[in-house]
Amino acid sequence: MPAFIDTAKITVTAGKGGNGVVSFHREKYVAAGGPDGGDGGRGGDIILQIDDHLSTLMDFRYKRKYTAENGMDGSGGRKTGKDGASLVIRVPRGTLVRDQETGEIIKDMSEGTSYVLAKGGNGGWGNQHFATPTRQAPRFAKGGLLGQKREVRLELKLLADVGLVGFPNVGKSTLLSTVSRATPKIANYHFTTLFPNLGVVYVTEGVSFVMADIPGLIEGAAGGAGLGHDFLRHVDRCRLLVHVVDISGSEGRNPIEDFESINEELKQYNEELAGRPQIVAGNKCDVLEDETLLKEFQAYVEEKGYRFFPISAAAHTGTDTLVKAIAGELAKLPPVRVYEPEYVQRAPDIGTVDDLHIEEVDGTWIIEGAWLERLMSNVNFSDFESRTYFDKQLRTAGLFDQLEAMGIEDGDIVNLYNLEFEYQR
Repeated sequence: MPAFIDTAKITVTAGKGGNGVVSFHREKYVAAGGPDGGDGGRGGDIILQIDDHLSTLMDFRYKRKYTAENGMDGSGGRKTGKDGASLVIRVPRGTLVRDQETGEIIKDMSEGTSYVLAKGGNGGWGNQHFATPTRQAPRFAKGGLLGQKREVRLELKLLADVGLVGFPNVGKSTLLSTVSRATPKIANYHFTTLFPNLGVVYVTEGVSFVMADIPGLIEGAAGGAGLGHDFLRHVDRCRLLVHVVDISGSEGRNPIEDFESINEELKQYNEELAGRPQIVAGNKCDVLEDETLLKEFQAYVEEKGYRFFPISAAAHTGTDTLVKAIAGELAKLPPVRVYEPEYVQRAPDIGTVDDLHIEEVDGTWIIEGAWLERLMSNVNFSDFESRTYFDKQLRTAGLFDQLEAMGIEDGDIVNLYNLEFEYQR
């Protein structure tokens, strides 16, 4: 059985838009046909899609970077370039998508089918768009825009109706295997369950529910101790908790202390989770050593308002009654909660000329920044008009004033990414 992977960090990059082109209509007997440069195609999106056949994030263990196809450049004859193909990434239902930097929830992949995680860049305009009565032969076009790039964290939260919680080795896996067709690993030592197991429990015709066996919790689990901290997130989605307690006394444990200890861990992890409806199952009744333990524990939990069911998962005793009680409780409860996205997609922040990074090295002024990169992507440096437009934008934005205030001299070299020129006042 593959290891259970429930978190993953990936980087996605949508496709870049294709460049617009400079072209002029050429046809026999048609003089001065005019500009007919086509637009670039749009870059491909990165799309998340729910796949109900997936149950882990194992696919993201080795592949961490995903890139969509770029749009094609336009061509003459007003032909638009082909759009880049979108890349579809399949994820299990219940996957939570978070922004890696801020931790904000971008999307809860529990409902619907697909979500555009990163949008492809728009294609650049061809020179056909820039013809005016005074500029009838524009020799410049716009470059395509970059697609969105995002670093996200995927977290899988199992979508189960019922979550089995309790200390290690109290019989949760045995109970799951008894009431469903799940085949979890079962052994008589702590932490047999290393990842959550799911099973579908059929009650009667048309009535069934999904039960999850959550790895055993220990004291300090909410603070990161043991295995429980990694898997507490899977209890978040459960509508009903079944608290399994070993009441046999076979390991010298006190059932009441165990019960309170686990509830305290749930409370520390999430107050709302601790208040979730809960049924208590006293397991291992078949090997009960002291009858008073059962009576004291039953009186204790019922006094606190919990329903109690004595069972033996191994001997299949009392499990049918427990399953029917669970089904009855679920019928009264609302559907599994879906987390509303807390994240509002924003347009990429390209900043201003004031946000540029300017560094002088031996008479060369190196200038970098998102604002400059965006401006240069829209300039055709092989065309005089386009270069004039670029120079005007730099002057209007105040970059040259900023350089002069920093001490630039005539003849100094200005380096703008792949472009270099001598500065002249």
